[in-house]
Amino acid sequence: MKGKPQVPKALTEQDGRKPYKSPQRKLVKFFAQSRDQWKQKCRAAKATLKQCKKTLQRVEERQRRRQSRVRALEGELARLGAEKRALEAAVAAGEKKDR
Repeated sequence: MKGKPQVPKALTEQDGRKPYKSPQRKLVKFFAQSRDQWKQKCRAAKATLKQCKKTLQRVEERQRRRQSRVRALEGELARLGAEKRALEAAVAAGEKKDR
């Protein structure tokens, strides 16, 4: 490393590839633009993913509330059914006494 200037690997022919023929000022601009487009695309994908996760959370929460409500209504239905049967039995027993 001492005494030997470091040249970027992309600009040398040691790895079997040809050096870039375009001027560095154009390459830098192109690579920076490419990087910025990639970052923008990545951020958009992250935002979409976050939005989808939030939507999924809301749907799951709604489903949990509905399941809870269904269980409560089923319990209420069972209670009312038992009450109805008890009243019908009382009415039937009352009719038998009247005869």
